[in-house]
Amino acid sequence: MCQPCRAELFSGQYPLHNGCAWNHSASQPELRSLPQYLEPLGYRVGIAGKVHVKPDNAFPFEPVEGFDTNCVRNPTRAHGLEGVGEFMTRDAAQPFCLVVALVEPHVPWVMGDPSRYPPQRIKLPLNIADTPRTRADFGKYLAEITYMDEQVGELLKTLTASGRAEETLVLFTSEQGAQFPGCKWTNYDTGVHTALIARWPGHVAAARRTSALVQYADVVPTLIDIAGGVVPEEIDGTSFRNVLSGAADQHREFVYGMHNNFPEGPPFAIRSVGDGRYRYIRNLQPDEIYIEKHVMGLDPNGELHNPYWATWTRLASDDERTYQLVRRYMRRPAEEFYDIESDPYELNNLIGTDRASDDHARLSHELDRWLLQQADPGVPVDSPAAVKAAARPASARVPTRLKAE
Repeated sequence: MCQPCRAELFSGQYPLHNGCAWNHSASQPELRSLPQYLEPLGYRVGIAGKVHVKPDNAFPFEPVEGFDTNCVRNPTRAHGLEGVGEFMTRDAAQPFCLVVALVEPHVPWVMGDPSRYPPQRIKLPLNIADTPRTRADFGKYLAEITYMDEQVGELLKTLTASGRAEETLVLFTSEQGAQFPGCKWTNYDTGVHTALIARWPGHVAAARRTSALVQYADVVPTLIDIAGGVVPEEIDGTSFRNVLSGAADQHREFVYGMHNNFPEGPPFAIRSVGDGRYRYIRNLQPDEIYIEKHVMGLDPNGELHNPYWATWTRLASDDERTYQLVRRYMRRPAEEFYDIESDPYELNNLIGTDRASDDHARLSHELDRWLLQQADPGVPVDSPAAVKAAARPASARVPTRLKAE
C-alpha cells in the first residue's frame, strides 16, 4: 500500500527495517533516504507531488511546486511544469535527482475522459466481477491512467527542453495495483507486481524487455551505483545497473511482500514470496475475515468509497463466479500457491496438489528465512501496539531485524 511502498522506495530498506510497515505511520527518525545518499555525491534531490512519507528529517527532499500533493482531492488540482523546469535547469553544472509523484490513478477516479472507454467495450480482468457499475468505474480508472500518461509525456518534454534529456536516467513505476478487490492492499500479483520502465540514452536499449525481478528496495542502491557512490550495508536492496545496461538478464531470485491491514481495517497479516514463476502467500490469520474499509466501507461523509463493491455482494447470491470472487477476497486460507505463468490472476490455488509440492516447499522455506532476517514475528506486527512501539526512539526499541544469514 501507499506509504510502506514509498518508504521502501526512497530508503532502500524493507518495511520493518525502515520502520514504516503500516499505512499512515512513520519511518524511524534516524533513517537515511535518497537525499542523504545522493547529496554527498553532488546531486540536488527534490520531490514534486505526493510525498506521504515521514518524518521530514528522514526524507529531506527539496519541495518542488507544480503537482498536487493530495491523492484524494476531487478534482485533482491543475498541474504546472514551471517548478520542475526550474529545478532541472537551475545549475547546469550540477546533476539532479527529481521525484515527480503523480496522484493518478488513485481513487476518486475523476480525471481524464472516461467516454474514451465505453463500459460495454471493456474487457475486465478475470479477478474482477462483471457488473455494470464495475465496468463504468473501470472505465474511469483507465481514463485516469491516460491522464497520468499525458502528464508523463509533458514531463519528458520538459526534460528535453532543459537540454539534459540525453544525460538523464528516467525511471517510471507505480505504488501498487488498482484499487479493486484482490489488487491493492493484497499480496496477490495484481496488487504487488507493477511496471518499471527505464529510459537512459546510450545506456538502456530502446524497446528491450526483461523478466529480471527487482523490488522497490533496489532503486536506491541502483541510483547510488550509477552516481558513483558505494552502497551502504544498511540498505537491503542491491543495484540492478547491469540489467539496465543489458549486461545481465537476471537480478533477484526472490521478491518479497508483506501486508499489515491495520489501520485500513481489522488486523489481517499477510506475507509472500515469489520467484517470477510461482507466488507463495501466507495468510497469518486465516480464521478472520478480511475487511478493507476503503474498498468495502463508507467515507467520512457517509458515501461509499467504492460503490462497485456493493454490486459485487448483491450479484453474489445469483452468480457463482461473483460469489467465488467475493469469498476469495474476504476468506483466505492459511496458504496459497500459484503458477503465475499459467494462472496470472491467481484463481487456482495449488496447495495440496502434486504441482505444488517441491516449489511450495522451496518458497515456504525462503519466506521463513526472510522473516527471520527481518525479525518479523508476523501477527503481533499487525496491531496498534506495534505501530506505537515502532515510533519509539532507537534507544528504546528492540532491533528491528537480525543480520542476514
